[in-house]
Amino acid sequence: MSTIEERSEERRRRMVANSAHGPEEAEAWDLEFWQAVGPEARLAALVAIHEDVARAETARARADESGDER
Repeated sequence: MSTIEERSEERRRRMVANSAHGPEEAEAWDLEFWQAVGPEARLAALVAIHEDVARAETARARADESGDER
């Protein structure tokens, strides 16, 4: 099992960032990024998004059932 420090370092090595000067530049960079990573990474990202949405919907439903205000 890896430590949190090892996982953090690995995440930093994989992280990709960009600074755009406008929405068009950001959109172009985003398209280039996702085309470069390949279909497996795109699919993994889509699955992660679906899992996040499901968790958010579950949390919202629980909050609604308990009467919690958002």
